[in-house]
Amino acid sequence: MTITQFGVAGRFYECPRWHDGRWWLSDMRDHAVLSFSADGARREEARLSGRAGGIGWLPDGDLLVVAMDERQVLRRRAGGGLEPWADLAALCGDTAGFLNDMVVSAGGHAYVGFDADYRLYPDRGLLIRVDPAGRASVAARDMAMPNGMMFTPDGRSLIVAETMSTRFSQFSIAADGTLGDRRIWGDLAGRIDRRPAGRMPLPAERVALDGCTLDAEGHIWVADVRSTCLRVAPGGEIVDSVDLPDGLIAFACALGGADGRTLLVCGANDQREASRLFTTRVPVGAA
Repeated sequence: MTITQFGVAGRFYECPRWHDGRWWLSDMRDHAVLSFSADGARREEARLSGRAGGIGWLPDGDLLVVAMDERQVLRRRAGGGLEPWADLAALCGDTAGFLNDMVVSAGGHAYVGFDADYRLYPDRGLLIRVDPAGRASVAARDMAMPNGMMFTPDGRSLIVAETMSTRFSQFSIAADGTLGDRRIWGDLAGRIDRRPAGRMPLPAERVALDGCTLDAEGHIWVADVRSTCLRVAPGGEIVDSVDLPDGLIAFACALGGADGRTLLVCGANDQREASRLFTTRVPVGAA
């Protein structure tokens, strides 16, 4: 596939979303939420005191953004600045780590990943659910660094990429937003050849799944932070890939654009610096 550089460079782009005719994303290291028009013009939407993580929107249109190090979810009301919406610190306890990505359902339930320090706790990550009133509770435990997340089109399941494993886990979503019936959506173990080890402390033959997006055929585009962006079929078979220019690694991706068939990929070097955005056209649009 042909890829094209999009927009302007940043410090470390992550968590992209297509929303209301624009690309939205966090620049984690610049502590900002940004949006880009279809022609690449950038606009700052919010500024944080620390690293910015996952973003989403409540049913009334208010923006939510994860304050990674403060272990909070912040809310931006129409015409206003950011304010605390949910404090997740007590649920994370004294475990070293940080909040990461987030998705928000059509009903206003937010799901936030807590990445316990993988060097100390490789499988003690959490999924935290925040209800529409801002009340938080643990939705799932024993996650191997929960990262990119997406809903199925019917809104009845949540799929989560676990970076410190090779799998996607899937949960059923109850009417009150609680998660259950955990199962494996797909496992990529042994599916690909060796890839550059980069800085992640993983066996070289393994992938490291990061930001991801679901397409209309039920396949997942996922950034493998060892190198590239992969298209994965249910079960775990890799059916396509998009490579970035030499020296850059994929960290997140999203499907969007007017017809849903533009894939936006966030890339950076292995130091998570000198971030760039790339787009390519794909045959199958967003779910």
